[in-house]
Order: sequence, then C-alpha cells, then structure tokens
Amino acid sequence: MLVGSDGLGLIHFGDDYDDFVLAEAVGVVALALILFEGGLTAGWGEIRPVLRPAIALAVPGTLITALVTGLAASWLFEFTLVEGLLLGSIVASTDGAAVFSLLRGAGLRRRLERTLEGEAGFNDPIAVLLVLGFIEWVTHPGYGVADMVLLFVQQLGIGVLAGLAVGRLAQEAFRRARLSTPGLYPVATLAIAALAFGAAAALDGSGFLAVYLTGLILGSADLPAKRTVTAFHEGLAWVAQLGMFLTLGLLVFPSQLGDIASEGTLLALVVVFVSRPLATLLSTAGSGFEAREKVFLGWAGLRGAVPVVLATFPVLEHAPHGREFFDIVFFAVLLSTLLQGTTIDVVARRLGVTSDEQAAPERIIEVGRVRELGGDVIEHAVRPGDAAAGALLRDLGLPRDALVSLIVRGDEVLLPRGSTRVEAGDRMHVLVRREVRHELPRILERWRTGPVARPVRPPRTYTGSVPVYSARPWSEADGDPAHPRELRGQEVVEHLRTRRDVPGALVILGDGRYAVTGPLLMVGPPGQLQAQARRRMNSAGDDAERAWWQEVIGACAQ
Repeated sequence: MLVGSDGLGLIHFGDDYDDFVLAEAVGVVALALILFEGGLTAGWGEIRPVLRPAIALAVPGTLITALVTGLAASWLFEFTLVEGLLLGSIVASTDGAAVFSLLRGAGLRRRLERTLEGEAGFNDPIAVLLVLGFIEWVTHPGYGVADMVLLFVQQLGIGVLAGLAVGRLAQEAFRRARLSTPGLYPVATLAIAALAFGAAAALDGSGFLAVYLTGLILGSADLPAKRTVTAFHEGLAWVAQLGMFLTLGLLVFPSQLGDIASEGTLLALVVVFVSRPLATLLSTAGSGFEAREKVFLGWAGLRGAVPVVLATFPVLEHAPHGREFFDIVFFAVLLSTLLQGTTIDVVARRLGVTSDEQAAPERIIEVGRVRELGGDVIEHAVRPGDAAAGALLRDLGLPRDALVSLIVRGDEVLLPRGSTRVEAGDRMHVLVRREVRHELPRILERWRTGPVARPVRPPRTYTGSVPVYSARPWSEADGDPAHPRELRGQEVVEHLRTRRDVPGALVILGDGRYAVTGPLLMVGPPGQLQAQARRRMNSAGDDAERAWWQEVIGACAQ
C-alpha cells in the first residue's frame, strides 16, 4: 500500500482491469502452494482423527458464516439479498496462510490445532464455490439454487477424485523411483502439486481441494528426502504468502478506505462476534469439544489474504459493487487480523486450551535412506519434571529394535551408554526399526509421566505340573513369531532378541521361562534353552542361523 499507486507511487498497479487479472493469478497460485504445504506438513494421519469436526467447520460452518454475514450486509449496506450473500461468502473463509503460520508452535491442544488446520485446508474450496455461484446469480438472473448445488457437486466431486488419484499415483511413484540427488525430490513434489491442481481445474473441478488432498496423502507417505521436501515447501509457502500480500496491497488505494471505514468495521465486527461464533457453535454440536474449546474455535477463525483474493473475482466479472466489495473486504480483513491474530495466544491461555503435549516427534536427519532400510529416526526432548529426567538410559524400557543413538546436551553431543543418566533439557535421538515404530508413542508418554524403571524379570513360578521344557513347530495360531504376545498360556513380559534371517525372537514369559519363537517354538528355563541352542548351532545350515543361535546362547547366559 505504501509503495503503490496511491502511496509513494514507486509501483503503478491497480489502475486497470489487467492488474486485477494478474493479482488474481498470483493469488490463486500462491494459495495452491500454501494449501499443498499445509497438507504436506500435517499429513493424513494427523488430520484423520479430526476429520469430522474439520469438515463440519469447513462446509456447514462456512455456509452458516456466509449466510449470517450476507444477511447482515444486505441489511446494513442496503445491498440486494444476493449481493449481500456474495459479500458474506467472500469473507466466510478462514485463511490457510494465517492459520498455518500462527497456530503452529502456539502450544494449543493437539486436537484443536489440527481441527483448525483441517478447516483452513477444506473451507477455501467451499468459499470459492460460493463466490463463483453468487457472482453467476448476480450477473445472470436465471441462475438459482439448483445451479449452485450442481456446481458444488461437480467441483467437489472432481476435486476429491483428482486429489486422491494424483496423491496415490505420486505415492507409488516415489516408492519405486530413485532420483539421483535429494535436490530433485522437491522439484518432483512441486510438479505433483501443479499436476493435482491442473488436473482438477481442467476437468472443471476444485483445484484447491485436489492440491490439499494430494498434500495430505504425500504428508503421510514415506517419501525419500522428506526433510528436504518439507523444508523446501515451507520456504516456498512463505514466498507465496509474501508475494500474495505484496500484490494485494498494491491493489489497495488508501485514500478510498475512508469512505468505507464504517462499513468495513461493521462487517468485521459481525464476522468476529456473530457469524463465526454462531457457525462454530452449530457445526461442532456433538463433536466432543468443551465449551471453552468452542469459544476458542470461534475466535480463531482468522481472515487473511484468501478473502482479499476472492474479492478480486467480482471485479473481474464486472459484478455490481465489485470495487466497493474489494475495499470493504480488505478493510474488514485488516481489522479482523489485527483484532484476532494478535490475541490468539492470550485468548488460548485465558481459556486454558493450551497444552504442554509434545508435538509429533521431529526427525532431525534426512531419513529417506534409513526408511528404505526399514528404520526411522526421531528426536525426543526431555523436560523438567519428566519421569525420564534423572533415570539411567538402560532403565527407559526401549524395545529391542530401538536405541538412543546420541544425546544432545547443551552445546555438546554425548555418545550414550546404558549407564548414561538422562537430564532435563537433553534431546535424545532415537533410532528405531519400522516393526516397533508403533510402540514409540506409548513409550514416550511413559518417559513423560512414568513409571520409568528397569524391568524386573519375573521369578520362577512354574511347577512340576508345567512341562519344564517343550518344543514343537510354530503354528499360525501362535501369532507373529517376531513379536509374540502370549505363548503356552503365558504373557510375554520382555522381548530380549529379534531374529533377522527369518521371523523369530527370544522372549521371557510371565512364569519366568524363556521362549524361542520362529520356525520352532522352544519353551523352558534359560539353562535348558542354552543347551538346546548349542546343539542347533552345531547343526545350523548357514551363517545367519548359526549367528542367531549364538545370540540366544549369549542372552540366556546373562
């Protein structure tokens, strides 16, 4: 606004129709990149648990916001009903750029944060369709509700199909392809985002919905060079935000804002204090949110560049009051951003909806190659008061297929051993095999809340009525030989070793006996199993089997 035509005049922009065409193109491309990054960063696994409330806020919530705001606009500004609904639809959408950048790292409860991010990704297509539909209604008197319903079904249906199809195909392509350098993977994902948007748009579908769904699918995929890809798209999304805000600011003529200051203020107050809270209350009924969480969801409906981009549509289509709509919306968005955006943290703390829950474990190294080999690497930060603080590393209860590879303490790196004592402030880097990745959330939660102690092996409780030693072939009814849960009526209480050449393990049972699983199930006291393992090692058919029996012998001797 400062350097534009109505400011210092350093950049002449916004004086003619072609400038609005260019601004719309910049806004659409920028919004597509922002939505793709939002989906990629969140991932389908994060959004799935909050899919119902997110869609409820995005679809009926956006419709209610548009309806209430539109009715108020037609009454306050003496617009026709359809013109008022068009204005209400323009400001109905929350802004993905604002939500993604402000809420991440704000310390909100996980479900709240993901619900708002999901809403921001899903409601942009709804607002776009509302605006397009009402523009048609205003400019073509024969247009009506049935036409808008058809528009919604076509655009959303094609957008969903295109997004899922491109996302799944891209996921499979990444699984098979091996590019020569990690720097090529961001190029590939950028091309995929363009393909998803373009495929849906070419078929008269919602490109915004398609590109967001594709981002969600790829966000949950085991992408090679995923850290590189994510960092690239985060940076690109920031460039898109800056470019979009700069372009839209150039369209604004500050000298004209005084004429619509009252209208813009009234519209912003209606959206912030009436339309959004009412829409949130109605659309989240039965969703399990507490009253204070619903209040925060209503307050966190951040407006940003998206409504301003949508406000260019009526200008381009020569709709009545097009330029006036643009100025009103810009002023309303500016006021909403200053009022809500600057108070999000304060309101969250006052309502008590913040949490010290750790976000999803952060991968600190490029894990594409590690994942190809069946592993993963995460970082876990130890906080003051955690049960793990002060414990020995050997007492943390990691599964056999996971280990703490290094600890960052202050400005130095420690190479951990079992006798290393964990301290508050430590950042532990955990290397884990894929087979036990699902166990980590439970383990990390125990490191937070306890109990943390070295596992106590059960005393011998079997009697003469129980066979001391037995052996038989493994059967499917026994379960997974690599991760058995129960054997011979006894719970598996500790997993000592995992076999690599074939599925199998060495475990301890609840009655104190040891068990070897795999092609053969052997159960007995450690000394008896050690003797049997020596015999089988001498007759082993290959080096891998021989190494396994040697491992069993060593573990039984401890």
